[in-house]
Amino acid sequence: MCGRCRCSIRPNDIPRSCNISTRSVRFVDTDRFRPAYNVSPGSNIPVVRRDSEADGQGAVVQCMKWGLIPSFTKKTEKPDYYRMFNARSESIGEKASFRRLLPGNRCLVAVEGFYEWKKDGSKKQPYYIHLKDDRPLVFAALYDSWNNSEGEVQYTFTILTTSSSSALGWLHDRMPVILGNKESTDEWLDGSSSSKFGSLLKPYEEPDLVWYPVTPAMGKPSFDGPECIKEIQVKTEETKPISMFFAKVSKKEDQEHQVPAAHKEVTKTEKPKSPKEEPETCVGPVTSNLKREFDDFSSDMKPSVNEEASKQYKSPAKKGNFKSPNDKQKTLFSYFGKG
Repeated sequence: MCGRCRCSIRPNDIPRSCNISTRSVRFVDTDRFRPAYNVSPGSNIPVVRRDSEADGQGAVVQCMKWGLIPSFTKKTEKPDYYRMFNARSESIGEKASFRRLLPGNRCLVAVEGFYEWKKDGSKKQPYYIHLKDDRPLVFAALYDSWNNSEGEVQYTFTILTTSSSSALGWLHDRMPVILGNKESTDEWLDGSSSSKFGSLLKPYEEPDLVWYPVTPAMGKPSFDGPECIKEIQVKTEETKPISMFFAKVSKKEDQEHQVPAAHKEVTKTEKPKSPKEEPETCVGPVTSNLKREFDDFSSDMKPSVNEEASKQYKSPAKKGNFKSPNDKQKTLFSYFGKG
């Protein structure tokens, strides 16, 4: 498929670009041509056709509108240049719109390059495709004439396409038919009506066809200028499997439940030095810094153990003697009963 191209070649340079500089050439309606970096269907482009007035030996460089309007189209019908801006080369001998044009309405279209879009889901990234040495590309095309409602004879053309080359298959499944040398341009332009063009309508497999990504802004026909062919850097997004997400979550949970290496020692419980002190549990090596941080944290969060216990278990008055003569071991009340 070819729906956008760059065409800023001066009409006077078209014969050399299409390998017909040795022929007699006439120029028709070339004043309608407007050079552009972003040419779309409906635009006037210089096209090379045979000159019927010069016994088939001459050529004509004529501005035609891109997008074929068949001659049998009604005069009152509004032309749709996007309907047939391309024609599949495999079926031009079968469809009536193209079959009748093969004998004498073949032409050449010279451009600096063309654009193609790479689909990635809902996104489309345009690429500019051209020859490495910046020589013009020459496309095989068919043209026709149509009388509109105003009595004007309008010339239009369509670019032939073929299956994509092995190098461009990743980008699109179709590409324009590129005639890469003088032999192929002469054969397409001058071949007899009985000629078989199958050998010409093939993918262009030469290694001098190159490409690079350009701004998506050129997707709008109104966007034009050198910015259209300025190379950009395409951001590539890595697609990570969902299993990696769960692996990260599992690893994070393990870290949260894991005791730091510095504290992976056996827990020991110190015996209270006095009846009023609670047993103190230490994990790993006890340092002054760790104990200070623990004390600060504890003081912010809740009152000390002895103070809390005193509030909860201190009796307002002695109601009786809880000891018995046979008690030799102090009870818990003896620890918390004293103020």
